[in-house]
Amino acid sequence: MDLKLQGKVALVTGGSKGIGLGIVRSLISEGVKVANVNRSEKEGRLLEQEYAKQGQDCVFIQGDLTDLAACKNAVEKTVERFGRIDILVNNAGVNDGVGLDEGPEAFMTSLQRNLVHYYAMAHYALDTLKASQGTIINIGSKVCETGQGGTSGYAASKGGVNGLTREWAVDLAPHGVRVNAVLPAETWTPLYENCLAAMPDPEQAKREIEQLIPLGKRFTTIEELADMVVFLASPRSSHTTGQIIFVDGGYTHFDRKCTIPSDVASFGSANET
Repeated sequence: MDLKLQGKVALVTGGSKGIGLGIVRSLISEGVKVANVNRSEKEGRLLEQEYAKQGQDCVFIQGDLTDLAACKNAVEKTVERFGRIDILVNNAGVNDGVGLDEGPEAFMTSLQRNLVHYYAMAHYALDTLKASQGTIINIGSKVCETGQGGTSGYAASKGGVNGLTREWAVDLAPHGVRVNAVLPAETWTPLYENCLAAMPDPEQAKREIEQLIPLGKRFTTIEELADMVVFLASPRSSHTTGQIIFVDGGYTHFDRKCTIPSDVASFGSANET
């Protein structure tokens, strides 16, 4: 299927690794010109050089998005280079483990890492997105619905992402700008692999988590998540806005008896005769 994205311009936050990198690669494969704003100079430059050798545009913009000036600069540099922004992907963030016991200052810092720059990027890109009748895709997390424990800042931020997605979809519909959110659950990323490596038996821990994922008993891949983002960014989803879409193999919303290896999975399914 031709997604009709050839020549479009995307600004992606945190596009140098993990889910963000997958999104960048999927966008470029569809002919999109990408600006990647990221804190790490080394990772960003390597990606930029990789695509430059292939004759493709993947411009790196260095910036710590907790600094509002860096958010504004990322938008300005993208427009300066490409003349427009058609797609804004708010992806950067970190599950920083700021719990209820950490205190208000740590909580505010967590919101800056995970939520405030979503608003800032959309605000600074507003005029160019209206001009292009573009789209915003916010990357959220299942934590906003399930809870996790010990991560108040991140959970609140991701709940805020959902709220802003719907709010912006309403605000921007008259301008032809669509806004959607994509939420992962158990996605296999290098960071996830590193976390499991700290467990006493990483392979066993991985198998136990996989058994909780109804569809295929496996982790979601970065590519599966990225492809949903790119589809939502494309004209092929031209009448989809304000949606919170989970790409999680059924992990978040299926009845718990369906997500554990147990005989209770058949409970409630008997037919009356």
